[in-house]
Formats: sequence, structure tokens, C-alpha cells
Amino acid sequence: MRIDNTAAIVTGGASGLGAATSQALAERGAKVFAFDLPASVETAPGGTGIEYVAVDVTDPDQVVAAVGQAAGSGLPLRTVVNCAGIGPSMRILGKNGVHDLALYAKVVQVNLIGSFNVLALAAERIAETDADEHGQRGVIINTASVAAYEGQIGQAAYSSSKGGIVGLTLPAARDLAQYGIRVCTIAPGIVDTPMLATVSDEFRAGLAAGVPFPKRLARPDEYAQLALLIIEHDYLNGETIRMDAALRMAPR
Repeated sequence: MRIDNTAAIVTGGASGLGAATSQALAERGAKVFAFDLPASVETAPGGTGIEYVAVDVTDPDQVVAAVGQAAGSGLPLRTVVNCAGIGPSMRILGKNGVHDLALYAKVVQVNLIGSFNVLALAAERIAETDADEHGQRGVIINTASVAAYEGQIGQAAYSSSKGGIVGLTLPAARDLAQYGIRVCTIAPGIVDTPMLATVSDEFRAGLAAGVPFPKRLARPDEYAQLALLIIEHDYLNGETIRMDAALRMAPR
């Protein structure tokens, strides 16, 4: 599927994986609508071809309005990449007691329900566009994690939310096939995003040492590169692709 002269939505688009993907899509000629929370939009890096939209992905009304903005840009809405997410950790039973239920619900609400909310509402607008010569209308890429498969101690909420994304992938692809919309998921390993910026170099080196090869952390631009490949590879559908350098997470 072509990227140039189309509209694209990237959630979590102001930083990390989302920022790298927004930039990559814009460089390929897409008009990118980068969704993120207001505070993140205020400090977004900017860029030609990228329009930042303050939106909470868990709020249906805000998403309807933001998706409508992208769909009304004058270019066909073809691409959605869901990168918005949070990753707090807590043990099910720890020194301070039982896992906070509100925190568990919030992680699932943002990571899983937020992704589904954008997927469903964007798919509705993508389905209204004219198909290309191959019957395609669009592609939606969600973000899981290797934690969906090998969640570590303290990752019960995060792993649950990302496992839900993996489980969503195939039925979503099947549901949307009749509209010419593909659905895939990327499951990254340890990526060098702003979330890791606060840890020490020693700790980062320890993380990299556990990666088989290449023995380093992944880069956000490598995620973006894979997203572009999925968009342009018309036969990729209903699949979760691990981007982890053969990493299999240990319990801790």
C-alpha cells in the first residue's frame, strides 16, 4: 500500500516509538496526525508534515473528533499506528500489600482499550474511503511487547494489556478484511526510548548484555522501519511480529 499523499494517525506520537514513526511516515510523504496527551503535545519535537493533536485515546468522544480531523484532511486516511501506552510495575502481592486494582485497570484501559478504541473508530472512517486498485483501504498496526509472552515479575498489568493486543490481532484482521483493512502487531523487546532515559548507563548496559544479537537496545527508528515495511507489504495481515534480537525475558 502506498504511503505518500495519504493521511496517517500515530498515537503516542509526541515521543519514543510514536515520534520516530510519525517522522518516518512524514518523510515518506504522508500527512501525519500525531495523537498524544496535552502535556506531551506541548513539548513535541515538531516536524514537517506532522500535526499534533491533543487527545486521550481512552476517551471515545475525543478520539471521534481527532479521527474526524485526520479523515477530513483532504487525503485518504490509510494508516493507523497505535504506540500510546504506559508501563508501571507492581507485584500481585508485595511488601505494601495486594496489587492496586485501580492501577491494573488503568494500564489495561490505556494500553488495550485505548488501542481498540482508536482501531475501531479509525477503521470506521477508513472503510468510507475509496479502495485502491488492489481493493485495499488501509492498515492498522498495534504495539504489544515481548512481555505479552514472557512477562517479568511486577508486570502482571502490563503483560495482561499487551497479551490482549496480541489476542486482538487476528480477530481484528478477520473482522476488517471485508473492508480491505489489514491489522498487524509489533512486539518490541527493549527499546531505547525516553522511558529509559532516567536509568543509569550501568543499568542500560546490563539490559543490553542480556540481548543475544545485536547485543544492544533497539532504536525507535527500527520500530518505525518495521512499521513502514508492514504498511507496504500487502500480504502481511493478522500477524504479530517480534522485534527483539532473539531476546527471551528472564523472570526478573
